[in-house]
Amino acid sequence: MSDSRSHRPWRTHGPLPVAILCVLALAGCGASQEEDAASPSLDVVPALHDALPRSVQDSGVLRFAGDSHPPFRSVAADGSVTGIDADLQKALGRVLGVRTEIKIVNNLPAALQGMLSGRYEAFNGPVQATAERERQFDTITWMTSRTAYVLPKSSKAGVSSADDLCGRKVAVVKSSVVEGQLKKLSAYCTGKGDRATTAIGLDDTNATLLAARSGRADAAGMTQAAAIDVTGAQKDTYTYVTQTEQQGATTDNLALLVPKDGGLGPVVHKAFQELVDNGEYRRVMKHWGLTDVMVDEPVLNIAGEEG
Repeated sequence: MSDSRSHRPWRTHGPLPVAILCVLALAGCGASQEEDAASPSLDVVPALHDALPRSVQDSGVLRFAGDSHPPFRSVAADGSVTGIDADLQKALGRVLGVRTEIKIVNNLPAALQGMLSGRYEAFNGPVQATAERERQFDTITWMTSRTAYVLPKSSKAGVSSADDLCGRKVAVVKSSVVEGQLKKLSAYCTGKGDRATTAIGLDDTNATLLAARSGRADAAGMTQAAAIDVTGAQKDTYTYVTQTEQQGATTDNLALLVPKDGGLGPVVHKAFQELVDNGEYRRVMKHWGLTDVMVDEPVLNIAGEEG
């Protein structure tokens, strides 16, 4: 996807040690001036760099886990990753004065376990901020969303609204926020005397779409942001319906997660606030057509606040 952002050189808030300056370049100290000039203008905040855990400062790398989940993460045949994650993580890295890396994993449980075992420092979701998760992770809520259900236009299932999914099979990513929302839809169905929905748990969004396209499932459940991306890219192939509040839907607080141990969460929260303040957050969300699900400011551990 083309990027219409304006390009200006980097600015800093003051002198930084040579070692840190080397980390800030996209490809290390060998990055050319031409590459650096082509970067978005984002301020490095030395105080935030200094507040990072020592292990991150020493490595100069913030490691993210992520599953295949367009438009958050689209994985090319060569393994390169594009999407909201790639843009926001790069921006966070520049504010924090470190390089960011993303490792594609099979599913959400793999991302969570990978963080707890120290293989990765963060996961950008989309994952719901819940009180249960906040016992192990700091959550930084940076967008909201509703649940949508994508259907092949060739489907004969006769689904014109989420109400028509009662008694149907729906493919969802295992352990995702959508899986929880589908349970609420199923409860709504049985509450009105209809048949329950059947969840088919799969590893990633691509697998759920394949299940719907092949007829294994009647629909693929996903965040509304992902549904907008899928149907926008394949207008002739897919359409979607959205779950309503009457059908049990709630507005989901979707968050970036980091393990509580080590103190990284409050630092990343402040870095995200920098992206809001300098306009980079809005620019990225607008670029991906997601201004409707933006938050006014990132919130640290929102589930705990609500409790």
